Amino acid sequence: MSTYTATIRWSRNGAEGFAKGQYSRAHEWAFDGGALVPASASPHVVPKPWSNERGVDPEEAFVASLSSCHMLFFLDFARRAGFVVDAYVDEAEGVLGKRPDGRMAMTEVTLRPRITWAADPPDEAQLADLHHRAHDACFIANSVTTEVRVDA
Repeated sequence: MSTYTATIRWSRNGAEGFAKGQYSRAHEWAFDGGALVPASASPHVVPKPWSNERGVDPEEAFVASLSSCHMLFFLDFARRAGFVVDAYVDEAEGVLGKRPDGRMAMTEVTLRPRITWAADPPDEAQLADLHHRAHDACFIANSVTTEVRVDA
């Protein structure tokens, strides 16, 4: 069993309108390897100036974590099958919507990987199998109820 940590830092910084909801949602994510990521509430959820569109919002991070996890397993399975990947680009997209119980949730994430192969690429069936195995193995996909689609 492994444990993963992140430190999330926010401070009011003298905002006068805290009780009225008029405060910055900008904050920072710090990770054990030293990476610092500017973060914020999504401007789709909290309007500017109380959100910072340059920061990563939790919804974007959710989509990125699903995509990244899928990619890492895909690369490993491709390598084990004897394929060489030169590049992998995924313009993943998440949809924030309402669940049947009325609560907001990331209801769907679509992965759109574009893969450049160094030599002979897998055929359509092999490619589908690599994506299926990557999805089944992905820790993040196994942890959520969101529908995850791969549009390869």
